Amino acid sequence: MAELFTLFLTAVLINNIILSRFLGMCPFMGVSRNTSSAIGMGGAVTFVVVGASLFTYGLYHFILVPYSLQYMDLITFILVIAAFVQFTEMVIKKFSPVLYKALGIYLPLITTNCAVLFVALENIRQGFDFYEMIVYSFAVPIGFTLVLYLFSAIRERLDISDVPAPFKGNAIAMIVAALMALAFSGLAGLV
Repeated sequence: MAELFTLFLTAVLINNIILSRFLGMCPFMGVSRNTSSAIGMGGAVTFVVVGASLFTYGLYHFILVPYSLQYMDLITFILVIAAFVQFTEMVIKKFSPVLYKALGIYLPLITTNCAVLFVALENIRQGFDFYEMIVYSFAVPIGFTLVLYLFSAIRERLDISDVPAPFKGNAIAMIVAALMALAFSGLAGLV
C-alpha cells in the first residue's frame, strides 16, 4: 500500500507530466486562461487517460503479447486514444455545451496530447501490475489537472495585473511555468 501511495504522490507532484516532462503543453498554454476551462480539460483528460490506460493495458496483455504483436503497441494505443477522445467529445457536447465551446479546438487535440499516449506506454514500459497501472493512470491526470488549475488561477490574476508590455501574454506565462516547475522540483525530497 505504501508503494502505491508513493507512486501516486510521485506522479502527481514530483514527476508531474507537465512540469518535469513538458508533455501536454498545448492544452497547458491554450486552456489555462480561466479556471473553469482548466477543470473541464482536466476532467476530460482524466477520463481519457484512465479509460485508454485500462483498455490498452488489457489489449496489450491479452491480445498483443499472446500473439507476439508487441511491436504494434504504439499504433493500437493511438487508435484507442482517438476513440476515447471522440467519445468524450460527444459526451461533453451533449451534456455541457458551454464547456464544449470553452474548450474549443483543445478538446479534439487530446488525441494528439502526448501525455495521454505517454501514460499508456509507460504502464507497459515500467512493467506495472494492474493496481500500479490504475494508480499511475489516475495520478498523472490528477497532477495534470492540479498544475493546469494552478496555472489558470495565476494567469487570471496576471490578466488584471500591471505586467510590463514586453512580458504580456505568453512571455509571462512561460516565466510562471518555469517558476512552477522549479517549485515542484523542490518536492523531490518528499519521497
